[in-house]
Amino acid sequence: MHSIAPLHTATSHEHDGRKGTPSSGRPHPHYLADIAEQIGPRQPGAIYQDVDGRFEVLALVTDPAEAAQLLRRDSARWAVIVRDTLRPDGIPFAVGSVWTTSDYLIRPARTAYAPAA
Repeated sequence: MHSIAPLHTATSHEHDGRKGTPSSGRPHPHYLADIAEQIGPRQPGAIYQDVDGRFEVLALVTDPAEAAQLLRRDSARWAVIVRDTLRPDGIPFAVGSVWTTSDYLIRPARTAYAPAA
């Protein structure tokens, strides 16, 4: 993935429910399930809405080092790169907010590409 360092980050509404990994360095299966639950249905192509706007998911970053750099937060384990679809100048930015019951999925992620004609 190309560098997205100049992106803005959203921190005003984020909350962190992440748990640490065991000392073995391998994540516990519950840890991986927690991450999937935190990300929710935000996969590339999905559009969701929350109190801050309506967002199209452009990329999901699951590399902890890259996510930490994007969010400028050492504890980050993942990040979602989104674009606000309600703004004509919707510049992509990274978010690390946990999916909650107040988030609403408008369009699911792409599951497969249609064959070219």
